[in-house]
Amino acid sequence: MDETAQRPARKGVYILPNLLTVGSLFCGFMGILWALEGRFDLTALAILVSCLFDGLDGKVARLTRTSSDFGVQLDSLCDLVAFGVTPAIMLYQWELHAFGRLGIMACFLVVACGALRLARFNIQSASGSKKFFVGLPIPAAGCIIATLYMFTQYVPDAFLESVMPKACLVMAYLVSFLMVSRVRYACFKEFGLLKAHPFRAMVTAILLFVMVASEPKLFGFLFFFGYMISGPIYTFFVLPRRSRALRESLQELS
Repeated sequence: MDETAQRPARKGVYILPNLLTVGSLFCGFMGILWALEGRFDLTALAILVSCLFDGLDGKVARLTRTSSDFGVQLDSLCDLVAFGVTPAIMLYQWELHAFGRLGIMACFLVVACGALRLARFNIQSASGSKKFFVGLPIPAAGCIIATLYMFTQYVPDAFLESVMPKACLVMAYLVSFLMVSRVRYACFKEFGLLKAHPFRAMVTAILLFVMVASEPKLFGFLFFFGYMISGPIYTFFVLPRRSRALRESLQELS
């Protein structure tokens, strides 16, 4: 038998979406270096740019139909670095080193829960809902920490010394818990930019852009913080009411 016939066919990789994914990894790596140097403004910016690359690689893969299992696994590994390791090191170098072991464990929890979140997402992505994420997405968790640092310029100096270290500690545990929770978060993957949408959607997008562009450090944090609390509000308040209304309507029909 011909040996060449027994060899499995080699599968190639798509360069463009994976290159964007590696770009996200590079930004996360640079963020780690800047965090170790104490340049937290650049670290926060690197995390946000990583989020931009992370969104683009998925969009490009879907538009060009170049999605692959290799790209999914590479994306998860890069996300863990850019949105798990980098924000954790930033938090520790910035505020949480003052808490000793408690600060170390809080930062490690961000990384560990981020890894668990990505592993669960990879398993459930094939059969899960396309409209909602289960648990806070790790890019959102990383961006919350990044924009929290940017938001500190609006905080009075007295609160920076007394309140901000405790706020960072609480934020680390909060985003870690939300990442591995069953809380549902809106997924915007099906909101295609090339599809037709109602006119009010365009107006809303323009208003959001103007608000964030006018004060990016303020409204950037408010945007990601609002997304973080939207999950518990939807899961624990909106969904039970919808379920109750559905049961009542079914009882009336029966």
